[in-house]
Amino acid sequence: MRTFVKFCGLTEAASVALVPEGGAAGFVVGVEGSPRSVAVDALAALVEAVPRGAEAWAVVADPTAELIHRLFDEAGIDRIQVYGTVPEGLEFLEIHHLVPSLPIPPAGSGGSEPKVPPAEDYPRLHLDAVGRPIAAGSPDRPEWEICARLVDLNPGRKLVLAGGLTADNVAEALTTVHPWGVDVSAGVETAPGRKDPERMRAFVAAVERWERPPG
Repeated sequence: MRTFVKFCGLTEAASVALVPEGGAAGFVVGVEGSPRSVAVDALAALVEAVPRGAEAWAVVADPTAELIHRLFDEAGIDRIQVYGTVPEGLEFLEIHHLVPSLPIPPAGSGGSEPKVPPAEDYPRLHLDAVGRPIAAGSPDRPEWEICARLVDLNPGRKLVLAGGLTADNVAEALTTVHPWGVDVSAGVETAPGRKDPERMRAFVAAVERWERPPG
């Protein structure tokens, strides 16, 4: 697959095993009120289940520098996706492996584009709906036109689109926005925090169909 696919909010090894090669398993850490949140101490076993060729991402909100250190040093996380504020006191390699989530106005709202952090610090960016979508599994679609502009204005950077994606609309999202990758959580669940293997497979299959040349 050419498209990076991240399954987020994973809590069970069986779901982690379905992450495609070249993609990522996302683990929500320390987010109050989220049925997908896991403790740092429980991450090691889940990270071990990540397939070879895929990455392990932690997903956090307004983290402390101590939490960032623990996730990299103790849990074996490859990258950390950050909603909210990046703390001070981080090392260069830690900053370089953070993925800020940019708050995008919801579809149809007519809101403005968010400020984009410097590429030399953050080569990857995450695009999600404004607010606190992490706790709900990012079910709301951001304004794709804004996302597409950000992709166009940041050539060479790896932008990951999230928010309201499912197997039914991911092809349209890829055609409209042209992101480097896509991120799904609630869109492959049967209930909050419960991933459906068939929906996960269908999502990957939809991306693969989109990638095939016509004819």
